[in-house]
Amino acid sequence: MKFNLAFLVTLVFLEGYDCKIVQFIFGDSLSDVGNNDFLAKSLAKASLPWYGIDMDNGLPNGRFSNGRTVADIIGDKMGLPRPPAFMDQSLSEDVILNSGVNYASGGGGILNDTGSYFIQRLSFYKQIELFQGTQDLIRERVGTTQANQFFQEAVYVVALGSNDFINNYLMPVYSDSWTYNDKTFVQYLMDTLRDQLTLLHGLGARKLMVFGLGPMGCIPLQRVLSTSGGCQDRTNNLALSFNQEATKLVTNLSTNLPNASFNFGDAYDVVNNVVSNPSKYGFTNVNSPCCSFGKIKLALTCIPASTLCKDRSQYMFWDEYHPSDAANALIANELIKKLGFLNRTDAAPPPAIPPSSSR
Repeated sequence: MKFNLAFLVTLVFLEGYDCKIVQFIFGDSLSDVGNNDFLAKSLAKASLPWYGIDMDNGLPNGRFSNGRTVADIIGDKMGLPRPPAFMDQSLSEDVILNSGVNYASGGGGILNDTGSYFIQRLSFYKQIELFQGTQDLIRERVGTTQANQFFQEAVYVVALGSNDFINNYLMPVYSDSWTYNDKTFVQYLMDTLRDQLTLLHGLGARKLMVFGLGPMGCIPLQRVLSTSGGCQDRTNNLALSFNQEATKLVTNLSTNLPNASFNFGDAYDVVNNVVSNPSKYGFTNVNSPCCSFGKIKLALTCIPASTLCKDRSQYMFWDEYHPSDAANALIANELIKKLGFLNRTDAAPPPAIPPSSSR
């Protein structure tokens, strides 16, 4: 299944607009660029220092990392503009036509109930609903025919699933934890994801990437559940099962949906290799977060009172849950290699990440 790259360098003319090919991103905190900052009651926010310390002015920007997301890096290397958060107050029809939209929301999942204890978050179905509203705006602006062409030429990224395990199925407070077993829960996710991806196709998505899950059992928040501090095998096996079934699902949809070019990106192996042999990849720490709050182990513990590591480029994890910019770069490069993307010479350069944790 080859991914056609011709559309990456093709410009679409829409009633006087020389529009770029843009991205529409659906995801969770691994792709959120600020949507949750505008959800007043949400408990999942990256709005405090030291989030964003290695981007632009070093201030929090809604990303749950010290730097870029995987979607940021892949988009940069494909020569695509970075789409702003849907909730960004400056979002307009012109911005959408030139940059696309990012709907990703920290705590969100494939299932509507996932992450409910964060109070406010945007589930995948809610993100799709917001995308439908975006389509209405663009149709009013450029007309139905041109709008349909615009949305069919766009790139779509779907990066969800980890919260459906970490912040749903693996927590006994959720009914899914006792309603399903490991196999039937993964199938439940696949059935739901199939409906969601088919819905996106019906809304015009033709070129779509689904990102797989990494070894979730090795994030610091999972390691603390083990007396040895090691990875949680069951959680990792769930990620592997998800990736295996999602690969088949995406391949099937790409084959059977008209004009669909759907691809699945799996970086599990390379991340697992980093965990097993960190020095080979330039990391010195793959067990604990760079930004931590002592021995308190919560999902979001990077706050102004937290202690930062000395060299952020050598830590795989930024906080108890999320990868660092360096880890995201490694994951993005692996996905680019597996999916066959070609680097663009005009891609945005990565930010300079200082080795010092000086504030």
